[in-house]
Amino acid sequence: MKDALEDFRRTIETAAARLHALGEAEARTSRAAGAWTPKEIIGHLIDSAANNHGRFVRAQSTDDLVFDGYEQEAWVRAQRYNEESWPLLVELWKNYNLHLLHVMACAPEETLRRPRAEHSLDRIAWRTVDVSQPATLEYLMLDYIGHLKNHLRQIFVADE
Repeated sequence: MKDALEDFRRTIETAAARLHALGEAEARTSRAAGAWTPKEIIGHLIDSAANNHGRFVRAQSTDDLVFDGYEQEAWVRAQRYNEESWPLLVELWKNYNLHLLHVMACAPEETLRRPRAEHSLDRIAWRTVDVSQPATLEYLMLDYIGHLKNHLRQIFVADE
């Protein structure tokens, strides 16, 4: 987990610099028809951070990993991220994820790796876990990082 967290830190710092380099107009422009704009993607990642923050903390004091999902499209639509300041969104995304990095790093190893038979990762994870298989908090945290990186690739695809 230590290597994954160091990689996560580098991802946050590097991506934040690249995101700040995008102008407001570019941040409001979708990369493909029907796709979210960079502002909406970062907004979605802020929503994901907010939802997973609670999950990461609650999972440290429960015997299961059962969490509610959320309506991602509705959250993005309701918050109208394209109307928000791009620098503010980037800083909020960066700082929230730096805090999640801290939360992840503080979780006891035994808590991270303890198998949980009861979970909802078959419905809420980016890369789902079959309901019949146990899941761990460590898996949920690493899945969060994978999800974040996947969305960052969607923003940066035109730059690569």
